[in-house]
Amino acid sequence: MISPPQVETYDYALFGEVERKPFSRVRQVIARRLSASWAEVPHVAQFDECDLTALMALQHDMAAQSPGIKLTLLAFVMKACASALKFFPDFNASLDTQANELVLKKYCHIAFAAETPIGLLAPVVRDADRKDVLQTAAAIQILADKAKAGRLAMSDAEGACFTITNLGLLGGTGFTPIINAPEVGILGVGRASPRVVDLDGVLATRLFLPLTLVYDHRVIDGAVGGRFLAHVIRQLHDPKGLLQMPP
Repeated sequence: MISPPQVETYDYALFGEVERKPFSRVRQVIARRLSASWAEVPHVAQFDECDLTALMALQHDMAAQSPGIKLTLLAFVMKACASALKFFPDFNASLDTQANELVLKKYCHIAFAAETPIGLLAPVVRDADRKDVLQTAAAIQILADKAKAGRLAMSDAEGACFTITNLGLLGGTGFTPIINAPEVGILGVGRASPRVVDLDGVLATRLFLPLTLVYDHRVIDGAVGGRFLAHVIRQLHDPKGLLQMPP
């Protein structure tokens, strides 16, 4: 077995004033998990963008009719991912390397990255495929409020099948998130920006959202990854299908 490379420790104070602070237990766990995922899982990233113009108009109308619910873009993205997980079940799976089996999950729990006082956590919206958009938005808000207040229970961040991480509010045109193993996929959402495009000879300003799908290449081939991302984009581009009541 190849030993991990040893990082040389310097006396940093030789170069100027320094301050040391404890590396919290949560950050240690995050570091171990992300390092293991990056070292063991062959990551592939696919990039695309989605025309959000129609969805933003729909979101505005729905938010006006539901003032008690904070209806964010994340709720629509989560519903689009839930739909894609149904069509592409290998994304809703985990690889059991001991048994050489792919564990296909019959449930659909989707996590979203949330900043908390103790570090980055991923609370889980359970049965995302069985919730409508407003129910999804309400579940996200409850979990986000708990995360911000530092009140997430361990059970709130367990059992995810897939993760969404949204840095759009912070800026940036794109990024490549690390898979939250044993999940096999994660979707990164960037900052939407307007762009003038030619629509049948007429110039129009449309809003485009950059998306990055990262997946475990041991489980997912490139063609399947491309189809998964295309499905998500179709759902967001023409969002009427996301409003259908789930079974």
